[in-house]
Amino acid sequence: MNFINRFILILLFIILASCSKEKLNESVIKEKSLDGQVLEAYTEGLDSLKGGDVLFAAKKFNDAEMLFPQSEWAPKSALMAAYSYYSQDYLDDAIAELDRFLIVYPLSKNTDYALYLLANSYYEKIVDEKKDLRSILLAKKNFKKIIKNFPNTEYALDSEFKMDLINDILASKEMYVGRYYFDRKKWIPAINRFRTVVDDYDTTIYVEEALHRLVEVHYRIGLTDEAKRYAQILGYNYMSSKWYEKSYAVFNKDYEKKKIKTEKKKKSFINKAKSLFAIDE
Repeated sequence: MNFINRFILILLFIILASCSKEKLNESVIKEKSLDGQVLEAYTEGLDSLKGGDVLFAAKKFNDAEMLFPQSEWAPKSALMAAYSYYSQDYLDDAIAELDRFLIVYPLSKNTDYALYLLANSYYEKIVDEKKDLRSILLAKKNFKKIIKNFPNTEYALDSEFKMDLINDILASKEMYVGRYYFDRKKWIPAINRFRTVVDDYDTTIYVEEALHRLVEVHYRIGLTDEAKRYAQILGYNYMSSKWYEKSYAVFNKDYEKKKIKTEKKKKSFINKAKSLFAIDE
């Protein structure tokens, strides 16, 4: 009886060992097959992208990601899907892919590039600063993230350049609205717009005009001291500016008249000089 029990136990061990080996071999074969499928889908995506079929390329990259979400190919594939859309101006699709990428793969080593691509996707959606304010603000928000979190990268350098352009756009919008209120004698809204340019966009080309407009508005509503304060700021920082000259004329009414007379005299002198040196034919 003991012999039979031992025989059954040995036989059971052999069967279990054999089954385990078969399962292990089957698992290895499946794993290799899965890797092969991922690589095949990724390669198809690259070929389609090179051939200009970006929609099919994005689909294949998504397939590669879904086949093996835990592999190192998954974040690469997700990012390549986003780039495929971006390369042919499917910007909304690119933005959706990049938003998902940043949520699903927050620790990816390519986070800086994903953020940069997202910022540029919003930036390239800007067509009209009067209509595309949401895209402008989201582009600015993401460029600021790049500058803050990845300061020593080429992406940060380009982000700073584009931030300057965005600030110019936003400042020009504030000036446009401010002038609108100014022309209609709506002084308080005009002041608020010009102050925004001075406070938030002081590195843009519009700050000089904004300071001059603040001089004009405050002078017109009788706040002379406040007008003088803005004129002093303008003079201290931009004395050679035409806008400082205009502000100076606000307080010196005879200045503009003298300037016009001087210019007329110069033109008269130039015309006389031309006639003296003219060659008779």
